[in-house]
Amino acid sequence: MASISVAALLSLVTLLLLAIGSNAGGIAIYWGQNGNEGTLAQTCTSGNYKFVNIAFLSSFGNGRTPTINLAGHCDPSSNGCTKFSSQIKSCQARGIKVILSIGGGWGGTGGYSLASSEDARQVGAYLWNNFLGGHSSSRPLGDAVLDGVDFDIEGGDDQYWDDLARYLSAHSKKGGKKVYLTAAPQCPFPDAYVGNALKTGLFDYVWVQFYNNPPCQYTSGAVTNLKDAWKQWTSAIPAQKIFLGLPAAPQAAGSGFIPPAALTSQVLPGIKNSAKYGGVMLWSKYYDDLDGYSSSIKNHV
Repeated sequence: MASISVAALLSLVTLLLLAIGSNAGGIAIYWGQNGNEGTLAQTCTSGNYKFVNIAFLSSFGNGRTPTINLAGHCDPSSNGCTKFSSQIKSCQARGIKVILSIGGGWGGTGGYSLASSEDARQVGAYLWNNFLGGHSSSRPLGDAVLDGVDFDIEGGDDQYWDDLARYLSAHSKKGGKKVYLTAAPQCPFPDAYVGNALKTGLFDYVWVQFYNNPPCQYTSGAVTNLKDAWKQWTSAIPAQKIFLGLPAAPQAAGSGFIPPAALTSQVLPGIKNSAKYGGVMLWSKYYDDLDGYSSSIKNHV
């Protein structure tokens, strides 16, 4: 039997580690909707998250004055949210992508909608100038340049979100800092609101909400529906990475919570072999703090 050289053995080990590493995912978290969840800086120093979605820009489009809503964290009307600029920069210095999430539970006629392609262009310009690489005298989060925009569209209709994605993506093509585009669709496929936008292929990360949707979520040991939906999302959506979106505690959603032991033993092994597997998204930092969900799963994600 031919002996194997040390160099060959090392290269084999390296290849194996790379193969394992390619399936290693990260955790995305939503922060901003509960004043008792700690600061943005504390969220990033935990070491648990690769992405932080600041939630939410809750009002915009169709003639509305764009308004950021960070619950009890700050008062945007008095420029109180600009204090997070330095915290955003410290998160980014740790290699964490900080993204502005637009939308949330205020959809439809109340909080946000896009009236036309031109409206989408204007909203895109507002986001660029006030949160990304552009310039404005009234940046709600100060001079920090966020890494991108998250589409958490949960109401209204599916019109013009694809245009908004194109306008935002165009800024990446002009050079300078890349604008990452992410989205948080519901797991029934295709999503009722951002389904068309996702077809553009412009989205980098898509964290699909596998909760509050019984037909495609985990229920007490039954993983078939979730895995079937996962296969559909990963095969049909032209995004870089797809994330498994979950509630971080039973209280965080009406249904769909997966106990950590079940996630690591029953669910993740069946989805991590997908080339598009990106990790897990959790709603939200406040709920994650209750039982330390991210800490219990991060070595398995």
